[in-house]
Amino acid sequence: MFRSSFLYATLMCFSLLGSALSAQESSFAPRLPQSVLDVNPPSQRVSGPLGNMRFTQRDCRAFPMEDVRRRIVYTAVQEWAFFGFSTDLQARDIERQNSGPRRPFVYPRLSPSESERLASSIAGYWSATPNSDWILQRQNNRWQSDGFAARWRDAWSAAFISWVMCESGLDEPEKFNRAIAHHSYIDQAILAAQDQDSNAVYEALPIGAQEIVPGDLLCRGSRPAYRSLEQRAAQIGEGARTHCDIVVKVDADKEQISVIGGNVRATVRMKVLPATRDQGQALRPIADNGRALFAHLKLMAPAIEANAFDLSPTIVHCDCNPTP
Repeated sequence: MFRSSFLYATLMCFSLLGSALSAQESSFAPRLPQSVLDVNPPSQRVSGPLGNMRFTQRDCRAFPMEDVRRRIVYTAVQEWAFFGFSTDLQARDIERQNSGPRRPFVYPRLSPSESERLASSIAGYWSATPNSDWILQRQNNRWQSDGFAARWRDAWSAAFISWVMCESGLDEPEKFNRAIAHHSYIDQAILAAQDQDSNAVYEALPIGAQEIVPGDLLCRGSRPAYRSLEQRAAQIGEGARTHCDIVVKVDADKEQISVIGGNVRATVRMKVLPATRDQGQALRPIADNGRALFAHLKLMAPAIEANAFDLSPTIVHCDCNPTP
C-alpha cells in the first residue's frame, strides 16, 4: 500500500477511513452548488428509478474555448471527489513491477448502497453519448433481474469522458466526437493532427512529443496493445479496446502526472503516474500500471496552471491543500 502527503491530507481533510485503494464509500464530497462551480450534475440528465430509468437531457453546453480547459479539469476533479477520492499512486520501478509473476489484487466491489447512489450519475454520463438508449435499457434489464447492486453491463469510461467534454463546453461533434468507445475520438484527434482545417479541439501526438498539461488526455490500448500512435493510425476506423484519462496535474519536481478517468476499478479514479524526461524533452509518463501509453491528445486551447488540481473549487473548499 502506497502512502503520500497527498493521500494523507485528503484522508484527514474528509475523514476518510481505510486506504486510498479501498476508499470507495467511507467518505465522499457532495457536489458543489452551481454558484460555486457551474457544473450541472450528470444525475439531472436522467429520471426514474433503477430498472425504469430514462434519459431526459441529451444536449451539451457551449463555452468559449478559453474556458474549456479549466472546466474540463474542475469538472473531472468534482466527479472524482463525489465518487470517493479513489487513488492509485503507481510505482516508479516499472521493471521491478513487471518482473516475475504478478500477485493478483482483488479490489473491493461497490456496496449495494454505493452502487445505488452512483447509478444515476453513471447513467447521466451515458446521456452525453449519441445512440446510447439501448445501453441504458440493457442496464435497466440487469437491475430488474439482478437487483440494484448489479454492476454496469457496459464499460462506461468513454461515456465519462464524453460527459465531461459535453458539460465543459464542447457541444458539437465536430469539436469532440462523443462516443461509447474511446477510439472514436482518438481517431478524430489523429486525423485532426493531419488536417489544419479540422474543427476538432484535440490533436493526437506521440507521448513526449510536446508538453503535457492539465486538460490534455493520455491514452492506452489493451486490445490491441498499441505501443505507438502510428500503430493506431494504421487501424483508424477499426474497433479497439482503448482507454483515456484526463490530465489534472503535472508536477515536474516530483516527476508525476496525475490523471482522472471513469470506470477505473468501477469508479471515477485518480492515477498518479510516474514520469521522466529525456534531455531537452518534455516530461512524459513512464507507463500506466505497466501498460504503455500510446497517445497524447493535446487540447488546442490556452494552457492553464500545472497545479490546476489544487486550484479547483472542489479542493479549495475542502480547507486542505493535498498535493498528488
